Amino acid sequence: MPLVAHTALPTFERLREEGEDVLSPDRASQQDIREMHIGLLNMMPDAALEATERQFFRLVGACNQIVQFHIHPFTIEGLQRSPQAQAHIDKYYEPFAKIKEDGLDALIISGANVVGTQLQEEDFWQPLTEVFSWAHENVTSVLCSCLATHAVIQYCYGIERTRLPAKRWGVFSHKLMDRRHPLVAEINTRFDVPHSRFNEVFRSDMEQHGLKILAASSDAGVHLAVSPDGFRVVFFQGHPEYDEISLLKEYKREVLRFYNAEINIYPPFPENYFNAGVCQVFSNYQQLVIVAKNTGQALPEFPEHLILEYLDNTWRDTAKAVFNNWLGKIYQLTNQDRRFPFMPGVDPSNPLDL
Repeated sequence: MPLVAHTALPTFERLREEGEDVLSPDRASQQDIREMHIGLLNMMPDAALEATERQFFRLVGACNQIVQFHIHPFTIEGLQRSPQAQAHIDKYYEPFAKIKEDGLDALIISGANVVGTQLQEEDFWQPLTEVFSWAHENVTSVLCSCLATHAVIQYCYGIERTRLPAKRWGVFSHKLMDRRHPLVAEINTRFDVPHSRFNEVFRSDMEQHGLKILAASSDAGVHLAVSPDGFRVVFFQGHPEYDEISLLKEYKREVLRFYNAEINIYPPFPENYFNAGVCQVFSNYQQLVIVAKNTGQALPEFPEHLILEYLDNTWRDTAKAVFNNWLGKIYQLTNQDRRFPFMPGVDPSNPLDL
């Protein structure tokens, strides 16, 4: 499923440089193939804004190579933006009013950073719930990532997330809980997924409210679940969209926070992510950072050039398969007029006829 570069968004060119299949509008218009329109509500902070675009664009573009995807990035009020990030949004993102007018076949909602402990008190809470409420009435399926999963579950089912004793981050093994569900068709029964979060919605709470658990980890909890109807809302607690260096960048930010006295404890390694050699490199670096902090010296150069070749992506194939299954089912169910969610005869309360 090639992407269509229907705007001048720089992400398209970056993906072309990485070898992704991206069509020009002229080439796309010559193909007699039905297109799909996918919304991306990008709520990530400035430093991750464009990386999040690329990660989700990449997963969509790696799916079925017949359908043409138009991805429509947009955002909401209540998120602090730098002038540079706001300029990027103003130039390349669409207003939500236009999204509503034109319609979508599917919607992806990214995670976000929060300020306080209560999601409903965040400035973005009301705009987010307005987007979700519209999408649930007008879009075939909504895929929520991490913080968006926690927010939508709280909004729909009244389940508040629980603060964990320590940050859960790293790469964790997961097992399929329901091998028959179409979203996990033809994927490995055991697979890796990165996680990075301080909070969790537990499996028992999800199941009590009728959510269907599709994949979970004994160490990291539920990763993949769906709403009681089986498809209208897809929930990720992990980050299958992550690049192999995403956790490395996060570790680097945590080290900088320690050096700047924003946190008191030197950050632990992301679990199951660094091999023994990489751990030794960063253990040596930790001693240099501590000495520099205590003596007022400049922060030593982060030694990522020494370890990049030892970082592996062990989750991308499964992530692509799940996205391919999700978008394939949407293609089969959605109305050809993207202002309406389903073709005639589809039961919204059981769209997959499970």
